[in-house]
Order: sequence, then C-alpha cells, then structure tokens
Amino acid sequence: MTAPVRVMTWNIHGALGRNPRFDLARVVAFIQAHAPDIVALQEVDSRRPGIGPEPFAFLQSALGHFGIGAKTIVTKDGDYGQILLSRWPVTRAEIHDISHPEREPRRVIDADIPTAAGPLRVIATHLGLSVRERRGQAKRLAGIIGRTETSTVVLGDFNDWFWVGSVRAVIARVCPGRTGFRTFPSRCPLLRLDRIYCRPASLLGTAFTDTAARHISDHLPVIADVHP
Repeated sequence: MTAPVRVMTWNIHGALGRNPRFDLARVVAFIQAHAPDIVALQEVDSRRPGIGPEPFAFLQSALGHFGIGAKTIVTKDGDYGQILLSRWPVTRAEIHDISHPEREPRRVIDADIPTAAGPLRVIATHLGLSVRERRGQAKRLAGIIGRTETSTVVLGDFNDWFWVGSVRAVIARVCPGRTGFRTFPSRCPLLRLDRIYCRPASLLGTAFTDTAARHISDHLPVIADVHP
C-alpha cells in the first residue's frame, strides 16, 4: 500500500506569538518534527525589525521544499503573505486575488503536485476577518475549487468563527471532508480557524494538532495524512 501524503497548515503569526525573538529556526524545527510532505504557512512576515533572514527564502531553503510564495503586502520595510511548500516539484501553479475592497489583500495559491501516492491538487489560502468579506471569499474559493475529479486538498486559516456566513457551509459543498480542531488562541484554543478540507471525503485519513506550537505562534497547526 502506498504511503499517505502528510499535509500541514499553520499560521505562524510572523514567528511572533510566544516567540518574541522572531526565531524562524524554531518554526522550521517544529515543522520538521512532523515531517510533512506539503506545508501551507500563513502570516509569513519580513517587516519586523530584527527578524533575521528573509523568511520566504529561508523557509523554502531550510525545509528543502519547492515553494510558491504569495506576498499580499510588499513594502520597503519587507513583505507579508503566505507560502506553499512541497516535497515534490509543482507542475502547475496559479495565484488568485480574492481581496475584498478596502480590506487587507488576500490570495489563493492553487497548485498541481504529482505526489508519490498520486496526483494531488492543493489549494492554500488565508481568508479575511469580517463576515461579509469571508462570505464573498468563500464563494470565490468554491468557484476556484470547482468540480474537477482530481483529488483535492484545501487548507489554510479560514478565520471562520461565526455560523452566519460560514465558510465551511460553502466549502463543504465542493470539499466534504474536513478537520475540526480548535486552533486559536493557541494557549487555550476555542476557535476552529485553521482547517484542512478534502475531496473526496475519503481522502482524509488521520488528522491531529500539536499544542507544543503554542510556544511559537498564536495558532496551532493542523496536520493530516491524505490518500490520493
């Protein structure tokens, strides 16, 4: 039987959280301990003074993965956004702009990855903070996901804490499998902000989080083994 593909999503909060030294090495060590094949990281931030190496390049180099960065904010002081890292080369990649007017820019990374277990479409995102904003972004995200037959994983920080305008109600129509761990705030998790969605639902195998991440970020990660 082919080994599953391990995927992981984590909002690293600019390596801030309970990591005041902005120590990206701690982020890398934590990720390596779980040995994911595909990783989606949100709030990658090089704008903070004293952060050290440029984090987009550093994370890709340190983890030895193929990377796709989506920088939503680019300033003279540094960049901010998300990154998708893969153990295998990416054969197709698109970055979609799903920003809402007068709100923080938001992106979707959409990639095809020929994993050792079979082809996998991976979609990574970080949705907005307001209900109206997320409602529109969820509909656009569902349209991007579409109805293709390719095994699909959608992962990220969905900022989805109200049932009204619920992201999961929209995404579940096209990706019925999902995790449901409480991930925020990491010190005492109450909200299920970070999720992994799958289509078909049978794609989703063992899934878990790790409370040790509370020493590094204000979010806990979500890790899952999927079976393309």
